[in-house]
Amino acid sequence: MKKQSIFLTAVMMLIASVAWAQFTDQGNFLFGSTIGFSTADSKISLESSTGMNESENPVSTQFNIAPRVGYFLLQDFSLGIGLDYTLNTIREPNEDKRDDSNLLFGPYARYYFQVGNNTAFFAEANFGYGTSSDNQTIGEGRERISSNIFAVGAGPGITIISSGGVGLEAMFKYNYSRSEFDTESGGVKTTTTTKTSQFAISLGISVYIENIKRAGG
Repeated sequence: MKKQSIFLTAVMMLIASVAWAQFTDQGNFLFGSTIGFSTADSKISLESSTGMNESENPVSTQFNIAPRVGYFLLQDFSLGIGLDYTLNTIREPNEDKRDDSNLLFGPYARYYFQVGNNTAFFAEANFGYGTSSDNQTIGEGRERISSNIFAVGAGPGITIISSGGVGLEAMFKYNYSRSEFDTESGGVKTTTTTKTSQFAISLGISVYIENIKRAGG
């Protein structure tokens, strides 16, 4: 009886492994998107011929949406391209609410660690490059400035996949971004650099595609 129980357990574990493999097998595709909310701290550095000046921005509230498409180069390892749009809402002392936005495009990589028949942890890292639209104080006024921005992010997550190949996921991630632009006022050239650190929690949905059909279908 004990040997039968051990055999049955081994068979169930094998079935679980096979069931998971069909979703993240080499050659499969992954389509999905995440939506997240977070807070961020940013630091602005102004460098000119008169010297260096740094200031801290108030903590901002961020909304983020990130669609993506990936391909499994290896079992449990996917590499792909993602689009990342972030909207920041900032309230400054004695000023009205203002909004800044970032639009990034770049590669991402993800590796899965199976923990159950339909559940897995994963680690993800991404790099993005694009444009940032920000309100900045120039001289005595405030102008809306567009600048180039690059960002990197990494963090763990968990996904639960249905038998139909649809996964629900949650992810905790650290993001860092840096943007820079030059201005000139009164003959003084100023380089403005904005650095932002962010911890984000996001929820998402993904569809796993196998041979041009939904994995597991």
